[in-house]
Amino acid sequence: MNSKEDKLQAFGRLLDIMDELRIKCPWDAKQTNESLRTNTIEEVYELCEAIIKNDNREIKKELGDVLLHIVFYSKIGEEKNEFDIADVCNSLCDKLTFRHPHVFGDSAAKTAGEVEQSWEQIKLKEKGGNKTVLEGVPATLPALPKAHRIQDKARNAGFDWEQKEDVWLKVEEELQELRSEIKKMDTEQTEAEFGDLLFSIVNAARLYKVNPDNALERTNQKFIRRFNYVEQQAANSGKKLKDMTLAEMDAFWDEAKAKGL
Repeated sequence: MNSKEDKLQAFGRLLDIMDELRIKCPWDAKQTNESLRTNTIEEVYELCEAIIKNDNREIKKELGDVLLHIVFYSKIGEEKNEFDIADVCNSLCDKLTFRHPHVFGDSAAKTAGEVEQSWEQIKLKEKGGNKTVLEGVPATLPALPKAHRIQDKARNAGFDWEQKEDVWLKVEEELQELRSEIKKMDTEQTEAEFGDLLFSIVNAARLYKVNPDNALERTNQKFIRRFNYVEQQAANSGKKLKDMTLAEMDAFWDEAKAKGL
């Protein structure tokens, strides 16, 4: 592994390259915060995909892409005389030391659970920080991770099930309410009850230490692999999926499962 000096040298090299790109590359020179935003989102999702695949080579590559965007935004901030990469780093360092009084202050916390219990209260006390517990949940987060984050923050504030097993009663309650609305053919209420059911399932995942977004994406990838197998086997048989019966497709699906796909 690299020494601290090597790491600092590498980061300095990155900053030098960024400086040159803004001057000498027509594409890099014209970029703005707004033009980079969608690319940043894409890069973060690509990093997430590499993490789910547990591909360390890709994780390293995608971390570099995300780091490029951090340096890029900081360079744009510097050109506007608003902030630079040092300000970004120092702001982060200040936040980390403030939020970890058990490390850098006089507080005590021996377990991760104790740290989490005080986390939201510390953030509420932070200068320029959140005024309410849920204020820190980004409005633009996709619905599934947003639900998980909302529940996690509420838990840190003490609002949670006393026994995690009790969550299944809530899941069953929401499922019955959904079935009731489906029978009534009430589209708006059916959608609302679907939301309640999904929210309760996310809550169950959280209580059992499962990241629902990761879990769902793993299932997405598994379905893609198996469906691709079904499609390929159908083609090998000289058939198209739309011309096959469900039983025929199920047979290929079971083959895919047996192969561990």
